Amino acid sequence: MSEQVLVMAQMIELKQDLSIEKPGGKKVFVQFNPESMKVTFANQVAEPKGGDQKAGTAGRQFVGAGTTKLALTLWFDVTAMAKNPVDDVRRLTTEILYFMTPQEAESDKKKLAPPGTRFSWGSFIFDGMVEAFEESLEFFSAAGKPLRASVTLTLAQQKILVTDYSKTTGLVPSRPGQRPFTPAPQNASLQNMAGAAGKGDDWQGVAAANNIEDPLRMSPGALIDLDASVSVGGSVGFGGVASFGVGAGFGAGVSIAPPGVEASAAVSLSSPKLSIN
Repeated sequence: MSEQVLVMAQMIELKQDLSIEKPGGKKVFVQFNPESMKVTFANQVAEPKGGDQKAGTAGRQFVGAGTTKLALTLWFDVTAMAKNPVDDVRRLTTEILYFMTPQEAESDKKKLAPPGTRFSWGSFIFDGMVEAFEESLEFFSAAGKPLRASVTLTLAQQKILVTDYSKTTGLVPSRPGQRPFTPAPQNASLQNMAGAAGKGDDWQGVAAANNIEDPLRMSPGALIDLDASVSVGGSVGFGGVASFGVGAGFGAGVSIAPPGVEASAAVSLSSPKLSIN
């Protein structure tokens, strides 16, 4: 199976009307991907003038196209730089501050406006303008230079952004070596779970393959691979001595004798661990 490549988030400069990427615009990859992101949708409403508010007839009215905001935190650490390390973390965060710095407006040269910004991380894309930038500096060097920083960003766009998922199904294709696990319901036994999956005659093998010691008392939510199984066989010999053998990449032999008859047991395990009560 090929190893997956880690996708890093980046900030891309757009034209101020957010229509396209700005030719020759700035592109900055983040040092660490955010741990979480928060997307907020809001409509613009206002109380209408007039009306009998005491009677409850003055309802709110929609007065705008709404807004969508993205909030996230980015981390920077010059001590974790593998290539071209710098002595001050602000040399890195200034690259992000660029996306909030006003510049000559494209529509009116006499006015200033921040650049359009796209935050792109894999399939997540948000186009807007940087509304807020908050930087926290920490971990200072002996010379008093900050080596680590966190930057909290808020991007906004004056409309409700809705991702269209109708063009794709979103179904994850099966991959070689992957098998689904079944969570154990409350008060479930492995026998019942195996029976519901059409493997009722092989529940002992499923228990051995999943290293389950007590198939009658399953922990709620425990993940079980009902497709995994090892062969379990049993035979009864002379004198009432029962012997059992289990095979799944290992060997085990157990002899159980009635009172007055010597019993012996020999277990050889390589993988997985087996418990016989």
